[in-house]
Amino acid sequence: MKKVMIVFGTRPEAIKMCPVVLEMKKSSKFEVLVCVTGQHREMLQQVLDIFEVKPDFDLAVMKPGQDLFDITSRVLLGMRDILQAAKPDLVLVHGDTTTAYVSAMAAFYLQIPVGHVEAGLRTWNMSSPFPEEFNRQGIGVLAKYHFAPTEQARKNLLSEGKPEEFIKVTGNTGIDALVTTVKAGFKHEILDWAKDSRLLVITAHRRENLGQPMHEMFRAIRRIIEEFPDVKAVYPIHMNPQVRKIAAEELEGCERLRIIPPLAVDEFHNLLNAGYLILTDSGGIQEEAPSLGKPVLVMRDTTERPEGVAAGTLKLTGTKESCIYQACRELLEDEELYRTMSQARNPYGDGTASKQIRLWLEEVL
Repeated sequence: MKKVMIVFGTRPEAIKMCPVVLEMKKSSKFEVLVCVTGQHREMLQQVLDIFEVKPDFDLAVMKPGQDLFDITSRVLLGMRDILQAAKPDLVLVHGDTTTAYVSAMAAFYLQIPVGHVEAGLRTWNMSSPFPEEFNRQGIGVLAKYHFAPTEQARKNLLSEGKPEEFIKVTGNTGIDALVTTVKAGFKHEILDWAKDSRLLVITAHRRENLGQPMHEMFRAIRRIIEEFPDVKAVYPIHMNPQVRKIAAEELEGCERLRIIPPLAVDEFHNLLNAGYLILTDSGGIQEEAPSLGKPVLVMRDTTERPEGVAAGTLKLTGTKESCIYQACRELLEDEELYRTMSQARNPYGDGTASKQIRLWLEEVL
């Protein structure tokens, strides 16, 4: 029996790795260990509770006012001790977080093979997103096994010289999570408040958007809400105090907009399902919302998910107020454009990614 350690530390990672944990535990060929770093704390625990995943190890690295230096050093030293004690045969990490990169590096230092879930996403721009683009490229160098969500991601890995026999296209595990979280007849007071309106669901927290770009994003959203009487918006706001300060400056007093605390993952997925249009600078939402038939405006200058743009489920707006405003206005006024985006085929898989990962690992290990 092979010992597989699955490591994650943030809420987005947990959403996409808990389905992998549950699937891997179905196999008689693996002993599955779960390690969380606690890069996020309260938001991480919400996801663990929903999927009923109990960590075997918890680094609890989150501290008030932490920066990338703090996270990196704490995760690296903590993972050293855990990996030396547990001696796994494989470490699975996800995506592009500091937790994922540093955990992969710790495994590499101890000569433990690394598997990278959601491998091969690229913008080729180290400053966008920062530091995520470096993290995922760095993990790609360290990893032995690469689980690419799309054919384009596989091509990116091949162009970097990754061995073809160690790349598996699986789809995205975030789609797997929706099977657990989205429920018919879901009820929430926000949905009662938004009844008989077109609901915009907003997320904005990206590090490189802090400052002027985020001011412009929020100004565009406020213009839209004030211009269209049948539009309401909900913004589950990030914990980052800088994000909260900018939101207060630009959105305070805006009628028909609710700024609410972060939601549990099941609440948020059901909110996406009830929304009319999604505006985000996030990554995972670019995969989740199209699975629910929701057009997505990506408030960034680059995206590591070009497949969604090519398929027509996403539109990259940049961060300028005028561009975001115009793109949103077009979707609210042009029913045919809205229908085209909402009915486009989702290129990110069919909800079987975790199973494909398990079956492939059973073969190669």
